[in-house]
Amino acid sequence: MDTILTHINSPEDLRQLDKKQLPQLAEELRTLIIDSVQQTGGHISSNLGVIELTIALHYVFDTPTDRLVWDVGHQSYVHKILTGRRDQMNTMRQPGGLSGFPKRSESEYDTFGVGHSSTSISAALGMALAAQANDDPRHAVAIIGDGALTAGQAFEALAHAGDLSANLLVILNDNEMSISKNVGGMANYLAKLLSGSFYASAREGSKRVLEKIPPAWEIAKRAEEHVKGMMVPGTLFEEMGFNYIGPIDGHDIDTLIATMTNLKKRKGPQFLHIVTKKGKGYEPAELHPCKYHGVSPANSKSSGPTYTQVFGRWLCDMARLDPDLFGITPAMCEGSGLNRFAEDFPERYFDVGIAEQHSVTLAAGLACEGKKPVVAIYSTFLQRAYDQLIHDVAIQNLNVLFAIDRAGLVGADGPTHAGSFDLSFLRCIPNMIIMAPADENECRQMLTTGFRYNGPAAVRYPRGSGNGTPVEPALTSLEIGKAQLKRQGKKVAILAFGSMVTAAEQAAEQINATVVNMRFVKPLDTDIINHIANSHDLIITIEENAVMGGAGSAVNEYLREINHPVAIKLMGLPDTFIEHGVHSSMLSDCGLDAAGILHTINQHFAA
Repeated sequence: MDTILTHINSPEDLRQLDKKQLPQLAEELRTLIIDSVQQTGGHISSNLGVIELTIALHYVFDTPTDRLVWDVGHQSYVHKILTGRRDQMNTMRQPGGLSGFPKRSESEYDTFGVGHSSTSISAALGMALAAQANDDPRHAVAIIGDGALTAGQAFEALAHAGDLSANLLVILNDNEMSISKNVGGMANYLAKLLSGSFYASAREGSKRVLEKIPPAWEIAKRAEEHVKGMMVPGTLFEEMGFNYIGPIDGHDIDTLIATMTNLKKRKGPQFLHIVTKKGKGYEPAELHPCKYHGVSPANSKSSGPTYTQVFGRWLCDMARLDPDLFGITPAMCEGSGLNRFAEDFPERYFDVGIAEQHSVTLAAGLACEGKKPVVAIYSTFLQRAYDQLIHDVAIQNLNVLFAIDRAGLVGADGPTHAGSFDLSFLRCIPNMIIMAPADENECRQMLTTGFRYNGPAAVRYPRGSGNGTPVEPALTSLEIGKAQLKRQGKKVAILAFGSMVTAAEQAAEQINATVVNMRFVKPLDTDIINHIANSHDLIITIEENAVMGGAGSAVNEYLREINHPVAIKLMGLPDTFIEHGVHSSMLSDCGLDAAGILHTINQHFAA
C-alpha cells in the first residue's frame, strides 16, 4: 500500500512534505511502531509518546548537520525510521540487526551513543561548544525525559550550560502530567509568543532602556519574574540561565514546529518544556505505561520464576521478620522486583529516581543508624555509584546488601546494559563479600547470608530464569567462604561461578571432570582450591564476567601467591564489548557453554 511513510527515506524527504500531511504520517508511524515492537520486543510506550516530537525535530532542524542527542535512547525508534532505517525495524534488537538505542556506528544521524540515563545535556553542550569554537552555526538539541532529569548529572550540565553562551536547546519531554484543553491552548499560545522575535527584541530593548535607571530596572526585573512565574513553571530553569518556554502539548505538531522554528533563531541556552502521553494512540500502553515500557516479542515464553522474582519474594519474607530492613532502588521498582515490597511496606520503600549515587549513600546513612538497607540495582547501573560504594559504604564497613540484577550478558539490550564488570570492580574493595548463585534457591540463601552479614555484601544474579531449581521457603544462610563440590572427577577440575555451574556440569559429564560451585568470589574457599590443585592436572575457572580482574583472576592470584605449579585456564567474557543478540548464542560465541569448555580443555592437552 502506498503511504506517506513509504516515501520517507531520510529527513530531507520529510522536510519536503506539507505540514498538513504530518498528522497522517504520525498515525502511520504509530502503526509501524506497534507492529514491529510486537514482533521484536523492545520499548513501546516511550516511542509512541514522542512520534509528533520526532517528526517536528527533523522537520525544523537540518539533521544530521544539526545534532540531536536522545537521552537514554528508549524513545529513538521513530528517529531511526525517519533516518533511513524503516526497512530494518524487523531486525531491532536481533543478532546483527538494529540496536535498541542510538549508536554512532549505525548512522550519521545517531550523534551520541546512549543507553544510560541523563547524559544528553552534557553531550549536547559539548557539541554546542565545539560548534561555537569552530564558528559553526549548526544547532545542538538534547531531548530528555522528566525521569532522566532526576539525575544529578543532568542538573550539573544545566548549571554549566546556563552559565555559557553556546547555542543549546534542551527539550524536556514531560510525560507525567497532563494539560487540559483550556490550559493547553493558553500554554501553546504563550509558547509561540514567548519564543518569537517580537517578545525577545522587546524584552532586550526594554532592558537597555531600564538599565540606565537602576531603581526602575530592579522593579522591572522583579515584576517580570513575578508575572512570568505565574504564567509558566520555568522559574528554576530561568534562574539557571535558560530562556524557558512551555509547557506545550507535545502531540500538537503545528505548535511544536512553530515553537521550535522560533527557538532555532534564538541565541544562547534555550529550554522547551513539552508534555506528552506515554503510549499515545495505543490504549493498552496508555492505560499501563509501565507494563508496556519494555515488552517481549509476541512469541516469547518464560518458565519458572526469574531471579528478579526470587529476590522480590525474599525481600518481602525477610522484611516480615526484620523491621529494620529497608528497600532502596534507583528508579527500577518493576525491573528489580520491588513491586510487592513497595505495596506491603511503603514506609520502608524508597525509589530515589535515577540517582544511583544517592541510593548508595542513602543506604549508608540508614546503616549508620542501625537499619539494614537492601539496594536493588542493575549491575550496569551500579557502575555509576562506584565512589559511593567504596567511600560511603565499604570504608565505614556498613551493613548494606547490594542485590545486583542483570549480572552478565543481557541479550537484546546489548553492551550498554550488560553486567560484564561487577565481579572485577567489586572484589578489589576491602570489607566486601561477593556471592554468585548457581540457581534460584541458592540465590535466596545468598541474599539471606548477605543480609545477616556484618558489613557490606553483594549478591549478583543474571537476567531471567535459572535451571528451574525449586526455591525452599526457609531463610537459610550459607557458610561464608565455603564452596560446594558438585561432582568428583579426575584430572580436570572446573571451578564455576554463578550462572556457569550448569554448563560446567554438562561439560564435566563428558570427560569425567570435577566441578566445584564456588559460590563465593570473595572470600574464596582456599581450602578447596588447595585440594583441587593438589589432585588435578588442570584447573578451569569460568564466569559470566570479564576475564580481566574477575573471579578466575582471584583464583589465579591465589595459586601464584602460594607458588603452586598446577596449570590453569581462565574462561569468561573477552576484552571487548559484546553486541546485542540472543543470550544463549552470545554465551556460545564467547565459548561459555559446554562445547566451549570442552574446546578449551582439548586445546590445552593438544598443545
